[in-house]
Amino acid sequence: MRYLFILLSLFIVAVAPFFGQIEISLSNINDIASMDYKLFWDLRLPRVVVAFFTGALLGLSGLLFQSLFRNPMSTPFTLGVASGATLGTAFAIVFGYISLVAMFGFFGAILTIVILFTITSRLKAYETSSLLLVGIALSFFYSAALMILFYISDETQSYEIVRFTMGSLDIVGLDHTMPVVIASALLLALSLKYKREIKLLLTSYDNAFLKGIEVKKINTILLISVSIGIGVAVSITGPIGFVGLIVPHILKTIYKQSADKLLFITFFYSGIFLVFCDLISRNLGTSSDIPIGVITAFLGGPFFIYLLIRRRRA
Repeated sequence: MRYLFILLSLFIVAVAPFFGQIEISLSNINDIASMDYKLFWDLRLPRVVVAFFTGALLGLSGLLFQSLFRNPMSTPFTLGVASGATLGTAFAIVFGYISLVAMFGFFGAILTIVILFTITSRLKAYETSSLLLVGIALSFFYSAALMILFYISDETQSYEIVRFTMGSLDIVGLDHTMPVVIASALLLALSLKYKREIKLLLTSYDNAFLKGIEVKKINTILLISVSIGIGVAVSITGPIGFVGLIVPHILKTIYKQSADKLLFITFFYSGIFLVFCDLISRNLGTSSDIPIGVITAFLGGPFFIYLLIRRRRA
């Protein structure tokens, strides 16, 4: 059954670039002069690549956050990094820095990371719960600041901000996919490097400390790495919700293994999930593509409620 899922997943990735509102002729995708060539190599293929690696990064980030915070409801956006990136993007849109939207978004994410760890480093006792609370407080502050930007923006700017917050995989050219590809690959490599440490942290911090693990150091490295990766993804695609919540839980249910053994599996299937969601968004027969964040939220909302009910009964 697992091999069937792998084959089905690879099939989805293989066919995804060929389906959309405009049909592509296979005989023309290698003809530089044809529109099919530009549509396939400049739009469709980059979109599938960025969908896979963004989904992979979000899913792996969600798994790591759920493990480090020991909270099954944690998502990649828990610490407010996505909110910081969204605010930075909105600032660029409202004040006319359209060509620098991604840069402002990434700067907003990095600024959030600096604020988070600066504040928590000044606390007498370092706890992930303290980091979580600071992140929640920042998210509320960013939401208020975003409302101010909405208030002073015109109709076109407001639409662009709303469109960004729904998530978008509109990428032109494979070169623009590289930041997400590199960020997701580095996060996967780092998480595999600290696989043993993650396993020990899952048991208890005291046990990990007794086994010679520098708990604070490992937590800080992983949390900062995940946050930077999220900053890269959100600054390019916008905040795409629920991927980091849905896929890790589904895989835990299917494979019945601890998080340290699901790192690559989560990376792979999270990427497949977002490619599949994007395939749906591009083939519903609407006048324009439905924002990818709408599709993932539509699937993730009911599942999130299910998790809450199940946790309540446990």
